[in-house]
Amino acid sequence: MGSKFLNCTALTVAIIGAINWGLIGIFRFDLVAFIFGEMSWLSRIIYTLVGLCGLYLITFYMRLSDGSDD
Repeated sequence: MGSKFLNCTALTVAIIGAINWGLIGIFRFDLVAFIFGEMSWLSRIIYTLVGLCGLYLITFYMRLSDGSDD
């Protein structure tokens, strides 16, 4: 269960980050900065978590090439 929970959490956070980047690219609107403040400690934590989740999701490529599922 732990691995599936981590996978789902990382994927959810990465999707939220992707939506935020889409908003920045299309409308020049940073939702994280709007909610938590421009580079406040909380927004920096959120940006860091999104980045770490993205790095973790790189391991999905290795699992796809192995053909293994959790």
